[in-house]
Amino acid sequence: MPEFQCRIGASDGSVLEQRRIASSAEALRRELEQEGFHVFSITAPRLKLRLPFVGRREKVGGQEFMIFNTQLRTLLKAGLPLAQSLELLAAQQGNPHFRALLEKVHQQVTTGVSISDAFLSLGDAFPRLYANTLRAGERSGDLEGMLDRFTAYQRMMEAARKKIVGALTYPAVLVFLSIVLVVIMMTYVIPNFTGFYSDLGADLPLPTVIVITVANFVHDHVVALVLTTVASVWGARVWRKTPRGRRLLDRLVLRLPILGNLAHMFALSQFTRSLGVMLGGGIPMVPALETAVTSVNNAWVSERFLRCIPEVREGQALSDSLERTGLVPELAVAMMRVGESTGALPEMLTHTSSFIDEDIDFLLNRIVTLLEPAILVVMGVVVAGLLLAVYYPLLTLVSKMQ
Repeated sequence: MPEFQCRIGASDGSVLEQRRIASSAEALRRELEQEGFHVFSITAPRLKLRLPFVGRREKVGGQEFMIFNTQLRTLLKAGLPLAQSLELLAAQQGNPHFRALLEKVHQQVTTGVSISDAFLSLGDAFPRLYANTLRAGERSGDLEGMLDRFTAYQRMMEAARKKIVGALTYPAVLVFLSIVLVVIMMTYVIPNFTGFYSDLGADLPLPTVIVITVANFVHDHVVALVLTTVASVWGARVWRKTPRGRRLLDRLVLRLPILGNLAHMFALSQFTRSLGVMLGGGIPMVPALETAVTSVNNAWVSERFLRCIPEVREGQALSDSLERTGLVPELAVAMMRVGESTGALPEMLTHTSSFIDEDIDFLLNRIVTLLEPAILVVMGVVVAGLLLAVYYPLLTLVSKMQ
């Protein structure tokens, strides 16, 4: 479903800017009016076009955001007022983009806007889960406690992310070096043999003819091929930012062998952890579920979970609704069902996340064990095949001369 930027007025006279997911602008307008808001405008976010690998980051880095929350919790526990704490933390930020965002939050807080609404007004710069966590802390009067919960959530998700990145870094380096080696051979090494074989006038085998023809084409059109590659990457990134493109690519990722299962498990971990944080902070089930769905990075998984919200709103059990999606393992569904029956759903969601994290660890170890030798074998076969195709006629001529 598409995401809309809406400007709304609350019953206390404050004006808010939020991003909401809905099937259409008209459906979102009816939903907001039912919640008691006055709708000023609803627009779809504009697509920002940028060159690949160029441009300012829109989102704040996970590590610096986690440090900020830890420092904010410490200052609030020490008794400093919220506005003063935000001012101090904004002044010491080395990232100018992050500092500008915190200054906007500080300005709104000093004018009477709640900190949750101030962060929510910044759109995708900060996760929606964070703003709703702050709102839960404001309602319960325990903002420091909710910051503790969110910081713990950040640490767990950051640790999982680093573990995945660390495990896939070496295979990615091997793939990159393999591509570089093949490009060098096709653009520099192999074309140098063309004139040599032409002078000999020897009959070349079909594999050698194919390799030399491709190498000459790459050598003669290297600039056009580079520009085409850059344009393709740029177009793919632009298409990836559209709702349809993101959904299709994320679904394609889930279909990849081994890596798709890893992406699936990580999306489930994001969903269960964020939902547990929301419910543990006292947020009602439906709003907590709406927020947890937006915290899932995989758009296709998020869309499937989004269909559970109307069913839960009508009174169906969360475990039954999630089971029908076919995305949640049976053991995880059983654990949620126990949590619902005992009234300890937040705790069971935490246990479910830990169970999923164990699956992620197992998959990572399996990927590292299988992927590295597979890449080495493929790289060796490709390079050896290219060298054999080029040198085989030369070796044949030498043997005949002897």
